[in-house]
Amino acid sequence: MSPLPILYSLRQCPYAMRARMGLLLAKQPVILRDVDMKNKPTDMLTASPKATVPVLVINQSSVIDQSLDIMLWALSENDPSNLLQGDQVAMLELIHRTDNEFVDALKKYKAASRYHDVEKDSYRLHCEAYISDLEQRLTQHEYMMGDTPSLADYAILPFIRQFSRVERQWYRQAPYPLIQCWLNKHYQQTVFTQAMAPHKPWHKGDAAILFGSS
Repeated sequence: MSPLPILYSLRQCPYAMRARMGLLLAKQPVILRDVDMKNKPTDMLTASPKATVPVLVINQSSVIDQSLDIMLWALSENDPSNLLQGDQVAMLELIHRTDNEFVDALKKYKAASRYHDVEKDSYRLHCEAYISDLEQRLTQHEYMMGDTPSLADYAILPFIRQFSRVERQWYRQAPYPLIQCWLNKHYQQTVFTQAMAPHKPWHKGDAAILFGSS
């Protein structure tokens, strides 16, 4: 029997969160290694010179170090909830817009809020242009691509979660009730609870942590 893939991860990293959810949704077992980013494991650095999580080491000759690619690999192996069904081009377009437009605005918004930058409201408005589009999308169906969840929902979830946590009081009264409902539905799912379970940082010689098989 082949050894299980190894996932180098970090609990609060949205990209690693995305990868973990993809593995859980695919029921793909892996060995989980939570990383201390101030003391990165040599094995992870050897596998992927990018030096950030997530990194999935499938075997000595196969490494995936992009979060969306990890999701796609896992779900192409097993997709019990049919998350890849439907218009994959449209799904990937939404995800890429999230990664290439929204995430940049979100980083600026988070930094401005943290450091009390006078431009905070302006950066939030940039984020809201994207959030408003999602809100409009949810007036047509329960999830981003239709009435059942898809790859797109889980791929963008970590970043919408981050947005909701920058100014929690503002978010609670913001005019995005459908986004709030969508996010709360995901929070109530077992896959989210499992993906966010805390683990101690891995050190060489530690017992293996099995993840993703339930």
